[in-house]
Amino acid sequence: MDTTITTATSNGVSPAATLQLHSIIPENPTIAMELPSSFMCLKRQSLGNSAPGDFFLASCPSIALHVLTTCDLDPRDLAKLEATCSFFRKPASFSPDLELSISEVAALDICQKRAIFKRMGEEERQEMKRKCGGSWKLVLSFLRAGEYGLRREKSQPLAGPGHSIAVTSKGVVYSFGSNGSGQLGHGTVEDTWQPQPIRSLNGIRIIQAALGADRTMLISDAGEVYAFGKDCFSDPGLVVQETKVITAPQRVKSLSEIFVVQAAIGYHFTAVLSREGRVYTLSWGKDEKLGHGTDLNCLLPQPLLGDLENVPVVQISAGFCYLLALAFTPTGMAVYSVGCGLGGKLGHGSTASGKQPRLIEEFSLLKMEPVMISAGAWHAAVVGRDGRVCTWGWGRYGCLGHGTEEFELAPRVVDGLKDVKAVHVAAGEYTTFVVSDDGQVYSFGCGEANLGHGDMEGNNTLTPKLVSSLKETKERVVHVSSTKSVSFPWNGHTFAMTESGTLYAFGSGGRGQLGVKLGDNMMERAEPAKVIGIDLS
Repeated sequence: MDTTITTATSNGVSPAATLQLHSIIPENPTIAMELPSSFMCLKRQSLGNSAPGDFFLASCPSIALHVLTTCDLDPRDLAKLEATCSFFRKPASFSPDLELSISEVAALDICQKRAIFKRMGEEERQEMKRKCGGSWKLVLSFLRAGEYGLRREKSQPLAGPGHSIAVTSKGVVYSFGSNGSGQLGHGTVEDTWQPQPIRSLNGIRIIQAALGADRTMLISDAGEVYAFGKDCFSDPGLVVQETKVITAPQRVKSLSEIFVVQAAIGYHFTAVLSREGRVYTLSWGKDEKLGHGTDLNCLLPQPLLGDLENVPVVQISAGFCYLLALAFTPTGMAVYSVGCGLGGKLGHGSTASGKQPRLIEEFSLLKMEPVMISAGAWHAAVVGRDGRVCTWGWGRYGCLGHGTEEFELAPRVVDGLKDVKAVHVAAGEYTTFVVSDDGQVYSFGCGEANLGHGDMEGNNTLTPKLVSSLKETKERVVHVSSTKSVSFPWNGHTFAMTESGTLYAFGSGGRGQLGVKLGDNMMERAEPAKVIGIDLS
């Protein structure tokens, strides 16, 4: 059937606008609508224990693998896919192991994106897999757990005692502040308030840093440790013969046989964490408070044994005289502590010190799985997977957030944060900062400028209080770092980094450690100021 359509113009009917249309409808439309039987029988039966049948992804599993790997899925999501869909749990016939399920292959591929995993040999990878429980999904959980609180391979600012470090996602390191011992790494001993890159590290990608009294340690993606400043890891107040001042990064030879992924500096000791999850400490072993009887100034790494000997650790955090370790098990995360127990810092219900690492059992009673630890100078804090926050130890100035200045001998949930889902915590010197999942920051403790409340009068905050000055920036905060060393002629300072990489600083800045130029006769800022000159995006 043909149809003629005549269109009109503004001047009327135009013969040239006549269109001849030809019908394409067949005389028997029923026959034309018949489909091949192979098309009609397409099925998507792949749930539960049923066979995959003609599931549409079965013919192109490489596409499914690409999607899983590109999306960087959480290991728990990969496990759920296996549990609910037979397509994801049957052997996928992909190299390097044809028997691995597609979810296991995806987990292995995601692991290989991590710098610390890339450099592992096959035997080392298999040993890590064995320690983690025999699954690549568990290995991925292990790696991600270590990244959660440390921002490994991501931008990270660190507020040290008088000096500061900022590491970019590309591995470039900026330093500023006090430099009397060369702890800025610029080859001089001159202070500077302007963030400057450490140029001698060109070509070396740094993925993690640690700051202590007059010293700095940096970890590269090759597991190498570089240190500068005072090269003595004992008490900074002690007069030690032949103590050197190193003004530029030098590799720590005593750690050359260990692939290090994290360092933590206490007041009397240094701890490092290996790629495989083993903890080593240097110095401060004379009275066996850290589990081995070495000399006070021993710079040879000693492994922490005891309960942690066969348990892989994903994060360490050092206080003044104690150490926390977040350990990984196939059934969940756990916290161990060792060192001085005064004030209840070890979290075992007493003030006794511990010569060997010991599991903090209170988290099991609270039905809380820790995912991040932070050891302040005298108190500790933990974030749980459910977003709750626990604190314990010395409660001076209200740094535990429980409304008093009493100490707590075991972890206690901070009730003032019951309506907040926390994702990050930073314990300093009698101060605590908590970041919520919506990017808000809460602080409590010693009432000085580094709490961020604009208070120059020194009023203590005994319960969590929103840092409104950061909320006014209209940016979502993702990371906070606060000074936690003691016995210095300046107070602490704090950094808050937003999702866009903008860095805000407040607190003590008399030596340039804020990265912000202060006015004449100013020694601190009570409200956040933007740090210019560092790209942390």
